[in-house]
Amino acid sequence: MEKRYAEGERRLHPVRARAGAGAGRATQVEPVAPVQREPRAVTVTEGITVRELAEKLDIRAKDLLKTLMDKGVFASINQALDVATATSLAESFNGIVQVVTYEQQLVEEEKIKEERTGNLLPRAPVVTVMGHVDHGKTSLLDAIRETEVAAGEAGGITQHIGAYEAHVGDRRIVFIDTPGHEAFTRMRARGAKVTDIVVLVVSADDGVMPQTEEAIAHAKAASVPIVVAINKIDKPDAQPERVKRQLSDRGLMPEEWGGETVMVEVSAKTKKNLPRLLEMILLVSDLREPKADPDAPASGVVLESRMDKGRGPVATVLVQNGTLHVGDVFIVGAVYGKVRAMFDDRSHPIQKAAPSTPVEVLGLQGVPEAGDQFQVADEAKARHIVEYRQAKQREASLAKTASSGRLTLDQLHEQLRAGEVKELPVVIKADVQGSVEVLSEMLPKISSDQVTVKVLQASVGAVTESDVILASASNAIIVAFNVRPERKAADLAQREGVDIRLHTIIYELLDELKKAAAGLLAPVIKETFLGRAEVRDTFRVKGVGMIAGCSVQDGVMKRDADVRVLRDNVVIYTGKLISLRRFKEDVNEVRSGFECGAGISNFNDVKVGDILECFKMEKSSPLEMVGAPDRGRPAAAEARRS
Repeated sequence: MEKRYAEGERRLHPVRARAGAGAGRATQVEPVAPVQREPRAVTVTEGITVRELAEKLDIRAKDLLKTLMDKGVFASINQALDVATATSLAESFNGIVQVVTYEQQLVEEEKIKEERTGNLLPRAPVVTVMGHVDHGKTSLLDAIRETEVAAGEAGGITQHIGAYEAHVGDRRIVFIDTPGHEAFTRMRARGAKVTDIVVLVVSADDGVMPQTEEAIAHAKAASVPIVVAINKIDKPDAQPERVKRQLSDRGLMPEEWGGETVMVEVSAKTKKNLPRLLEMILLVSDLREPKADPDAPASGVVLESRMDKGRGPVATVLVQNGTLHVGDVFIVGAVYGKVRAMFDDRSHPIQKAAPSTPVEVLGLQGVPEAGDQFQVADEAKARHIVEYRQAKQREASLAKTASSGRLTLDQLHEQLRAGEVKELPVVIKADVQGSVEVLSEMLPKISSDQVTVKVLQASVGAVTESDVILASASNAIIVAFNVRPERKAADLAQREGVDIRLHTIIYELLDELKKAAAGLLAPVIKETFLGRAEVRDTFRVKGVGMIAGCSVQDGVMKRDADVRVLRDNVVIYTGKLISLRRFKEDVNEVRSGFECGAGISNFNDVKVGDILECFKMEKSSPLEMVGAPDRGRPAAAEARRS
């Protein structure tokens, strides 16, 4: 036994055994000098594990664990490291660190593979349509696609990014329609980053406007060629030559004047010269030769995202490289998911999406940020990265401190008149992520010398009870853009005195808050809630249109009152209640607990499950407005529209 023990001792400690031979146990062993390592370039991603870092450095994982232990950090081999710790560890082993996101790393690996295999094929050009508000961008796309997108937008103004396909012979062109109003600067900037060509729409009667110049700046910053569509040439006061002079002054010289910018005079109304515009787009695209690898794992960008009550998180994505299939697992920001279903730009289900294809994707675990890159990845790795990112987000949100006290816009007005300086905390709720992003950026910018606007939270979806609780605890107002409060949330807001501001046009919302921040808000019109009914059935009546069979849940439904149609708590239409019936009798009103048939002016798209909400606009004094959260608030903008 002793012999075997001594033999094992010699195998485990050969240095000590040799040093101790004939000298006894007391002899000290000289420390072995550390091996000098050659500098090694490594890429570090967030959430990299000890094992992965060891593989990149080409060392044993236990050496990294020992170094961590020396620093007082106890970790396992599969422990996720933050970027700072991973960088410090790598540098201690002579690593030259480059920090990249997980998606960037996958894209770089794919680029190397593409260069090796040479599997790049021509793809359809991605065209972003830009220009000033109301210069006819969406109408031009409608004429190209022969659809009616513009008719369904609030105030006829595009407020989200839309992506559509057009076919010219056997070739495709993908169009991205961006909003023209100044509040959507970031949205347009994002559109320019994913595009091959910018079509700049300029109205022949208006000429170059501020957002036209802004769009030119975005396109030039992204080094994207510009094709100018001079729209509305059918108008009597159209002056296309003046537009060309204005554009040439801004560095866009027309081809016929010896420049390089293609300019086409078009009319979205009469469809004049639209085929020529499409030919010019394809010609400019052919000069750039856009290519992609259809066999690569799909990657691209999220153009828009929202929470759909029936389908869960929904994202509109543009596939830029590779092919996205139903069943693929992908990561996007702090969200990952498995593609459960895909729909094309005309809402038809599809099984796969090739490069330069805009699709609506179902199956995400949450609502991603608009503008984030998505990348198909291994499911285990995607889940690991997302868990790490979500943990970091939770830490950041817990670190934020909410302000205390209560305030409505009307109380703010009174305090400003008294000369007090205040902070206005705001909770933002909107129908899609792009609107959330715009409001989050724009609201702090409207702060004045007297009022600082502070965004506490911004998210997608209807106003919920938790939003009201946060606003109540933080003395915040809730800004709801294109969404409505849930019924329980509205009741809680009434009890707690939380101010909820409802809007469907973004710049009217900004104008109201600007006036409040400047101390100029003097509300004279308020909205009074009348009643709410749920649509249980629909039927068409000849000569009248679609009638909604409703059950009145709350309050009273009144004929000739204003009514808004809610679908998943999102306002889809506002109009008048033009007919109201109980059985076969015309009635003026129907109260809670009874059923009725209701007809809405100029609206036939009512569906089972929709909510009809009756309200009226009334003049009031500012004092009446204080503390009226949902059922009575200044709504001058809505009054003007109705």
